[in-house]
Amino acid sequence: MQSLEFETMQVRVQNSVAWLTLNRPETLNAWNRQLGQELLQALQHAEAADDVRVLVLVGAGRAFSSGADLTSIEGLGPNGRPDVRSLLRDVYNPVILKVRAIPKPVLAAVRGAAAGIGCSLALAADLVIASESAFFLMAFANIGLGLDGGASAFLQARLGRARANEMALLAQRIPASTALQWGLVNRVVPDAELVDAAEQLAGQLAAGPPRSYAAIKRTLGERSDRGLAELLDLEATLQQTLIESGDFAEGVAAFLQKRKPEFTGA
Repeated sequence: MQSLEFETMQVRVQNSVAWLTLNRPETLNAWNRQLGQELLQALQHAEAADDVRVLVLVGAGRAFSSGADLTSIEGLGPNGRPDVRSLLRDVYNPVILKVRAIPKPVLAAVRGAAAGIGCSLALAADLVIASESAFFLMAFANIGLGLDGGASAFLQARLGRARANEMALLAQRIPASTALQWGLVNRVVPDAELVDAAEQLAGQLAAGPPRSYAAIKRTLGERSDRGLAELLDLEATLQQTLIESGDFAEGVAAFLQKRKPEFTGA
């Protein structure tokens, strides 16, 4: 795989494994347009590289990803609110679709927060290893928003409808131990062992049959991912509607003021 230079990503290849590191640690690896674009480029290069058999997604610093960086969204919608729909459709959703479609195993190694679109990215991976400090959070409802990044599909696929509803509607942190019990992740390891555990599992996959893995991903995805592109588009449309609502404005204001929001349905 050719050497790639990014500002918001770090990419290295070792022993047929491409390590793709979200590299905005000062924001807990919050997504902005540049990170989404560079992550997609990194995924595309890893997919095409003959010397890469497995991909590992990881976050720099103390978190996997805290979600979308709403302060950096460029462009405004018709009501003067951030144009989230275009950002999701043009940048974030293609990343999620590529993770699902790439014919190589994708592993997410999660330390600390995996929230919002960051949680969706982790759940889009084929296998998820979490450290004991990891937690998973879909906090959209806390600020008057809906799910995005394919979470509407991934939560149900991994958890079933009841627990998907619990995670999405209650918008509470799911610690690593609970995530393992629920089937949200595959393994939980001590924090100090996360990288070693990811290396071991990625090495096992890298030594395996690539054409077999490609076929398995294709057949498993044939049913579970059918309609995913359309679902992502629906999420984006609904998210834009909610961004323009009074409840979103109240949710953000309450968050910044560290108080309980008073939602009215406006």
